[in-house]
Amino acid sequence: MSTCLNLDGNEAAARMAYLGSEVIAIYPITPSSSMGEWADEWAAQSKPNLWGVVPKIIEMQSEGGAAGALHGALTSGALGTSFTASQGLLLFIPNLYKMAGELTPFVLHVAARAVATHALSIFGDHSDVMACRATGCALLASNSVQEAQDMALIAQAATLAGRIPVIHFFDGFRTSHEVAKIVAIEPDTVRAMIDDGLVAAHRARALSPEHPVIRGTAQNPDVFFQSRERANPYYDAFPGLVQDAMDRFAGLTGRRYSLCDYVGAPDAERVVVVMGSAAETAEETVEHLQARGEKVGVLKLRLYRPFPAATLLTALPASVRVIAVLDRCKEPGADGEPLFKDVMTACAEAAADGLRPMPRVIGGRYGLASKEFT
Repeated sequence: MSTCLNLDGNEAAARMAYLGSEVIAIYPITPSSSMGEWADEWAAQSKPNLWGVVPKIIEMQSEGGAAGALHGALTSGALGTSFTASQGLLLFIPNLYKMAGELTPFVLHVAARAVATHALSIFGDHSDVMACRATGCALLASNSVQEAQDMALIAQAATLAGRIPVIHFFDGFRTSHEVAKIVAIEPDTVRAMIDDGLVAAHRARALSPEHPVIRGTAQNPDVFFQSRERANPYYDAFPGLVQDAMDRFAGLTGRRYSLCDYVGAPDAERVVVVMGSAAETAEETVEHLQARGEKVGVLKLRLYRPFPAATLLTALPASVRVIAVLDRCKEPGADGEPLFKDVMTACAEAAADGLRPMPRVIGGRYGLASKEFT
């Protein structure tokens, strides 16, 4: 029989992160702080992780310190994680480039929040995670408290399989602090999702004087470019590995997810593409409009990086004429926001290759700093 829990998105994600980690480097920043607080409390109570060991909790003096401590722990073969948001995530970026470039598996859990610009705001949007697009980390979105728990585990399984670090994010306050009744993931399910062989492979790659290797070198123009491109197969394979983890999770729990989940009329002519908690609002709206006979749908994008263009195009109904792509961020001076441009490119390339007609694609910006979206 399933166990149900009443908790918020932060606690839901932190439960999975704690079970799958040996080192947790933290520094508080709203609205992610309680994830680190939960981990610290559980460690103080000597609660074990999946392997019967109490994780080591390290509170640093800034997010930059937490990123460096985490990088060092992972390089030594430990399983690690952290939690952050907004400017805190920006301080992680230099280390994220290194960790992704070195193909170091881990999950960073982010309660996505507005980045301070003309004013500071503690409320949620996707400004912070969108600033990490070029780091090489995968970006995996959760839309609800239930998904914050489920995707935290799926991300851990996928990162071990694919060696691409994952930024698992959900909307600050809207999901991080929403209290909901969810179906808990049992420890046996976590155990089944985490492959001991992949954990052992991560440990075997640790830097050690017992089996010395060179890593993190300085490279000149003769080899840097080639070395950088050598990572491409890992990124090509990663969407498939995430879907494999989702499929295994479905077999264990009955909750099925896809990289892109389409909800709505099979012959929809108008479709909204969106990530995060807004997808839940859009889904309710689509159901209401469908009941009135309208041909509409919503595509809920979960894996944003690496961008699953082929999966997105397959999920979109062939009948679609107009697509509205909603971004929860602003890029001043750009001719469109990131998700809009990715969807536009995918559709345009498919049309140029004769795979499907080119729909009209419209970009929209919404919900900055949690501006009401109903």
